[in-house]
Amino acid sequence: MDKILIFAGTSDGRKLAGLLHSHQIPVHICVATEYGEKVMQSELKDCVTVGRLDAAQMVDLMKREWATKVVDATHPYAVAVSANIRSACREAGLPYLRLLRDEDEELAEEEDAVIVGSVEEAAEYLKGVPGRALIATGSKELAKFTVVPDYAERFTARVLSTPEVLEACRRIGFEGKNLIAMQGPFTEELNTAMLKQTHSEWLVTKDSGKEGGFPEKVRAAKNAGARLLLIQRPRETEGYTFRELVQELFPELVAESKNIDLIPVEPRKFTLLGIGMGAEEQLTLGGDRACREADVIIGARRMLQSLRRYEKPVHEEYRSAEIIHYIHRHPEYHNVVIALSGDVGFYSGARKLLDELPPDETELICGISSVVYFCSRLQMPWEDVKLVSVHGRYANLVGALQEHKKVFSLVGGAGAMNEVLKQLCLYGFGSIPVHTGENLSYPDERILEGTPETLKEETFGGLTVLIAENPDADTHVITPGIPDEQFLRDKVPMTKEEVRSLSISKLQLTKDAVVWDIGAGTGSVSVECARLATKGHVYAVEQKEVAAELIEKNARKFGTPNLEVIRGLAPQALEDLPTPTHAFIGGSSGNLGEILDLLRSRNPEVRIVINCIAMETISAMTEYIGKKPFRESDIVQIAAAKSRTLGRYHMMTGMNPIIIASFRGEESRSEEESGSNPET
Repeated sequence: MDKILIFAGTSDGRKLAGLLHSHQIPVHICVATEYGEKVMQSELKDCVTVGRLDAAQMVDLMKREWATKVVDATHPYAVAVSANIRSACREAGLPYLRLLRDEDEELAEEEDAVIVGSVEEAAEYLKGVPGRALIATGSKELAKFTVVPDYAERFTARVLSTPEVLEACRRIGFEGKNLIAMQGPFTEELNTAMLKQTHSEWLVTKDSGKEGGFPEKVRAAKNAGARLLLIQRPRETEGYTFRELVQELFPELVAESKNIDLIPVEPRKFTLLGIGMGAEEQLTLGGDRACREADVIIGARRMLQSLRRYEKPVHEEYRSAEIIHYIHRHPEYHNVVIALSGDVGFYSGARKLLDELPPDETELICGISSVVYFCSRLQMPWEDVKLVSVHGRYANLVGALQEHKKVFSLVGGAGAMNEVLKQLCLYGFGSIPVHTGENLSYPDERILEGTPETLKEETFGGLTVLIAENPDADTHVITPGIPDEQFLRDKVPMTKEEVRSLSISKLQLTKDAVVWDIGAGTGSVSVECARLATKGHVYAVEQKEVAAELIEKNARKFGTPNLEVIRGLAPQALEDLPTPTHAFIGGSSGNLGEILDLLRSRNPEVRIVINCIAMETISAMTEYIGKKPFRESDIVQIAAAKSRTLGRYHMMTGMNPIIIASFRGEESRSEEESGSNPET
């Protein structure tokens, strides 16, 4: 069997080595630096030679390893190294196989890049133009830019973060704010941020191909208003694409798959790791083991800072889609750890990642969640705490507080805690006990106790949580039927308590319902629906301004932040609203047919309740439902009477009779009724 010697200076070289090794093809890999060894797959560590070799040393390596074929997967710009490998292959009598990388110079030309032939030419060009530059060509040829007289003031270099590289940069005058030490490739967003942070008008780079993140550099330069100064790669006319090379080395493997990415390889391992609040001592023993065995650790900057002691290759990214994209682009990393804040089961990015990662290759390691940590600091049990999050998402914190004695919430970014506390004040919870936590587990951790009213003007940082207590939660009424006199009404029409209770019962609301209340009046139905659908949202549609203002006041009075007033006439005012699951029509202004058509078109399964007082509305409704079949239809007439006191007597006063119609969507017809039965 062949034994393949791979000079691996690129991610493609590492990918090729891993693929061949996973199919039991003997390989030996030669890398120039210790960093190259560090990013190699863990199962290949025993078959790696580290060091820069001349042609004679390469011949010795080929003989010592009994190689039968040699692959040159070094960087396209490593011209001298490739020449030595060719010479060594001729001397040893072995076939020389060059792995080619995709070229993207056309992409650069489209973005009006300046293209030069060498690093020396790039330095000469920068002598004659003004502006700061981010040098992203690596450390090996960085000294050539020192010929520019004011290089120390104008240039920022981006290099690998190894001690040897950093020392070499320091010796030639690149250090402090003029040096960025990180492992690439980098995302478009990170490239853009670096260009803006360094105020660079030029991005000096080589064409590193798609695997090296070149398209991201091109887009970042455009985003930041910088120009590319591209060092043209040496033209290579002979060699193999990745697929062609695999076919040359292992033809039967490619024959089984038309897509090289579908060729089976040794299973990878993905670990979704909850690292706790961030302090080093919070990492579990399982998490410590995962990090020690990792080939790469991926996570947001804060996560990576707490794991830097492991000295592993890292990739800064928190967005799930970008993490998956990076994993696919770097198959050389077999053991991938994705660091996540807190616990993987508590409002964690793990949920989206689990949808994309293979279940049989994925492990979850739980961490200490913020609620567990915070309650321990407060010496408070948490088995009866309601858990919500308003960090980057909507949650009805007020609604949760009405129903639960203790509510914990992730709050998030700077200023967010102040907004939450002000909302609690606005909706009647300004005097309840609250506890705020900031930068939990870090040296600058801060825990405050007070009320929303006393803390709402406090200055908070970016990592905050909250526990709010409502001692009166047990007295919260969960049935509809708020007494009429409790609503602010003025002279605006209102659906009365008894009719309102039955109408809402007919709506059959769910906790996450999206309700349209059309012709909302004082908002009595809207308020009751919002108190029941605490995880949903209610849109109160009202054309009269005095009524719309009353609805907003009633929403604040009864603690319903999930109620939004929509000013306008239906159906026009409904066009841009989210799709409803339920609709209540208390007034239609003569547009009942058009409103029902819109509801049915937006959601054929929508649950609808209509209150009819006027004979014209009753006529329009019965005519409509007679032409358009519905299911679960029901029509009830209610004529209630309510007592009033006259002296020492209680007299019953009749209210206007109301017809309440309820139905759901369009009734499905059988094949025979629709004329689609092939036997008819």
